[in-house]
Amino acid sequence: MSPESKAEGMGKELILVLGGARAGKSDFAEGLADSAGRVLFVATAEALDEDMAQRIAVHRSQRPAGWETLEVPVDVAASLAPVAQDYDTVLLDCLTLWVSNRMLQEEDTPHIVEATENLLRVYDEGDAAWIVVSNEVGLGVVPPTPSGRAFRDALGRVNQLVASRADRVYMMVAGIAIEIKGADTPHSGHSGRQDTT
Repeated sequence: MSPESKAEGMGKELILVLGGARAGKSDFAEGLADSAGRVLFVATAEALDEDMAQRIAVHRSQRPAGWETLEVPVDVAASLAPVAQDYDTVLLDCLTLWVSNRMLQEEDTPHIVEATENLLRVYDEGDAAWIVVSNEVGLGVVPPTPSGRAFRDALGRVNQLVASRADRVYMMVAGIAIEIKGADTPHSGHSGRQDTT
């Protein structure tokens, strides 16, 4: 990649965009990447039914024509490692489906957290900015099933880990982005304690 192309990027930083369903996470993340040089969109969704296939098709049609797409539902770190350096910005959408996909392979929370560490290592070793999208699923009622609670807990641990390493974190509420971590935003470090609530 030429120096001129690299100069178009946003500089290396890790940005996490959190929020509930239909809160505007993807639109906001894509807006951040819109003028961020050469963009690789990493899609973790799989078209397992007609509804998801339609959602994927809509998302594809809305992306800028110049972006490249990497569709990888499970082995994101291994797939990104050899190509991430070719881009100014990596937009990963989303951690929610990635965690779900890994759980469907009967992985437990410790393995998923380890996979997240591997993913962050790929970020650390490169020069690209990363924008990562994820759902905040811990604000509603306690899931009634063991698998639902396991998913909530696993995604919560993954979100905490990525947020602890992120330079900026945004919370989307009704399409409005609220910066909850940044250079001018006070925040506490990760305590390392297991949250059981």
